Amino acid sequence: MNRNPGDPKAVGLPEGRVRLVPHNPAWARLYRNERRRLRRRLAGLNVTLEHIGSTAVPGLPAKPIIDMAAWVRSGARLSRILRLVEEAGYEYKGEYGLAGRHFFVRGAPVTHHLHIVFNPHPHWIRWLAFRNYLRRHPLEMRRYAILKRSLAKRFPTHRAAYTRAKTIVIEQIMASAIGEFKGPKKS
Repeated sequence: MNRNPGDPKAVGLPEGRVRLVPHNPAWARLYRNERRRLRRRLAGLNVTLEHIGSTAVPGLPAKPIIDMAAWVRSGARLSRILRLVEEAGYEYKGEYGLAGRHFFVRGAPVTHHLHIVFNPHPHWIRWLAFRNYLRRHPLEMRRYAILKRSLAKRFPTHRAAYTRAKTIVIEQIMASAIGEFKGPKKS
């Protein structure tokens, strides 16, 4: 794992660990490269991919893992999609605590997360609304960044506790974000 934030390969974090790094503009390119690779694998299956999470918000410190969401429109076969994603080097984790989501990780240490939902799904709207809101509201992004840094110091080896501790602030931001949400751009 390369820890130089200027290096485009500066992604990767062992499962369960929390380490934040400054935002790396290379993350957008790494996402686009992986999106291209997954689109080739999933061609013809009516899948929309989006870059989500903190690595998708310029200026926000993040765990160095590229988070992606995939929305599969009805008609696609779950078993085929799961197989194709696994063949692309991802490990299937099931719902992983979030009903209606199919969660995958890639890499050791983990470099990518892929969250798949089917049909119009509330998780999809929440992920995009949150990302878009933080991109448009720098004061909220900074407030969230301060919280994340504090919690990362407090829970460096306990990602579940880190995530739980962010919940109240995330839900506060989410309430405003959902009210503003306009939907995704065509990817």
